[in-house]
Amino acid sequence: MRLPGFAWLAIAIVAEVVATSALRAADGFTRVWPSLIVVVGYAIAFYCLSITLRTMPVGIIYAVWSGAGILLITLVAMLLYRQMPDVPAMIGLSLIVAGVVVLNLFSKMQAH
Repeated sequence: MRLPGFAWLAIAIVAEVVATSALRAADGFTRVWPSLIVVVGYAIAFYCLSITLRTMPVGIIYAVWSGAGILLITLVAMLLYRQMPDVPAMIGLSLIVAGVVVLNLFSKMQAH
């Protein structure tokens, strides 16, 4: 499938967030269906990430992947597990977002 790099990256991020969210329900891989979601989710995430690496620089990809993943996992934790970030956590999340924005707007990195 010929999707642009950011589309593959978005799929990878969503798959990783789903897999990471299922880790808690997998209960140390003792529950079959959540464990299967974890394994399949990470497989999809890494496959899509590898496709993204064909057209985009690894530094940018990893910054977006990790930054978006952290933010989305935090939202999932807030909604599903009532884990509310405190002020230092919110500051840290803001710095992560700022770093990803700076990399995407100002970096001249190119894929080879």
